[in-house]
Amino acid sequence: MRFPLALTTKIAGHIIKHKLRRTPRFALVLQLEPLHTCNLTCTGCGRIREYSTSLKDMMSLEDCLASAEECDAPMVSICGGEPLIYPKIDELVDGLLGKGRLVYVCTNGVFMRRKMREYLASIYTTSLEPTLAKLASEKLLTEKEAAVIRHGKSDGRPSIQPTPWMYWNVHIDGLEYTHDLIVEREGVFQECVEAIKMAKLLGYQVATNTTVYKETDVREIEDMFKFFSWLGVDGHTISPGYDYDAAKKDMVKRLGKDPKDFFLTRDMTREKFKDIERWGKHFTIFGTPVYQEFLAGKRELTCTAWAIPTRNVKGWKAPCYLMTDGHYPSYREMLERVDWNKYGVVDGLARDSRCENCMVHCGYDPSGALGTNYRRGDNWKNFKYNFWPRPRPYAEGGKVQAFNGASLGKGHLAEAKAALQANSASNGHPGHPKSAGQDCCAAATVSSDRLTVEDAAARKIGQG
Repeated sequence: MRFPLALTTKIAGHIIKHKLRRTPRFALVLQLEPLHTCNLTCTGCGRIREYSTSLKDMMSLEDCLASAEECDAPMVSICGGEPLIYPKIDELVDGLLGKGRLVYVCTNGVFMRRKMREYLASIYTTSLEPTLAKLASEKLLTEKEAAVIRHGKSDGRPSIQPTPWMYWNVHIDGLEYTHDLIVEREGVFQECVEAIKMAKLLGYQVATNTTVYKETDVREIEDMFKFFSWLGVDGHTISPGYDYDAAKKDMVKRLGKDPKDFFLTRDMTREKFKDIERWGKHFTIFGTPVYQEFLAGKRELTCTAWAIPTRNVKGWKAPCYLMTDGHYPSYREMLERVDWNKYGVVDGLARDSRCENCMVHCGYDPSGALGTNYRRGDNWKNFKYNFWPRPRPYAEGGKVQAFNGASLGKGHLAEAKAALQANSASNGHPGHPKSAGQDCCAAATVSSDRLTVEDAAARKIGQG
């Protein structure tokens, strides 16, 4: 099977139950944002700017768990912000699993290995030594970290453990050069790869989560699938980059860039995703085949954003994960008060101008599962996609040149780093400017060079 039987039957049973009850609208996936604090500033993400006045605010653990109960979605995607910064993330995952939810922890990967070390400490006995030795041999664990694990974990808190009901959902937007450029920090791709390797060695389920932008080379995305399939990743979520308001504002004000040069139109999306059905045959792509047909331009779908609601520090966000016209105190009130007929694209016409270029996963993938715009044979397509054998790991994935950036000294900041070194050397102290005043000058030079380098690099994404 492409997906675990228990998970597939749970979601199918949830849909059938509400169909029999003729429930007009119900939740399939809860996008839960317990906080908006993040350790990265990814290009294309507007969360930090949109919630800039509440970045220090957090939902309580009780509120998070109650929100999952309230909307009764069988799946909960814990996102943000970076959810591993949330102080009660272990208790949140444990509580949701205890309620029978399928949990996705949507992370940028930077803190994953720390959380897995905490898990190892919580179960440590001498029988774990071969595992620690294996991790050390793969350079995924240092001797100092192993020593901490051997001391055990005695704080009484749960840890995030491997289970068929939980996925690490790791943000990966391409191979090393591209990904580090988009997350605006070198070294993140390498850390993600090491975290994924460690997770698979320990028995976790892992997925990748990718957004495709205007400059993205789809050949690179296919290489990315090959590489991570070879690493044993269990599946991939992929969605087009959409120019929602908060992201556009962040791009203009923070980066001084034109959003039109970065985000996709509908026509561009269809061109980028024309091969997605072929990808779905060779890799475990999360998302219905009906949604894949929509992305490839073979059919139209109606947005069902209410099926993947967002709950955050402000309340229930409406109308969708990316557009904000208000926050509501309850899921039921949001369903009843929002005029859903005002949004989406129907028969090629945008009901709201902000929806014109949107074809994103959180709005349209549930449409494929729920049977909106149903065509004869859709149910069979979905059944076959879920219950047929999953694609085998891509045997040649190890030959992909995944580390094509910072690991080779060719990251997007390579020129800026060279400028810093040259500036320091010219002052007679390599790496150590003579005075605070000279240090400020060097910093200004690097800042200017960094912007120049990143602007040039952004234009190069997708040129191979």
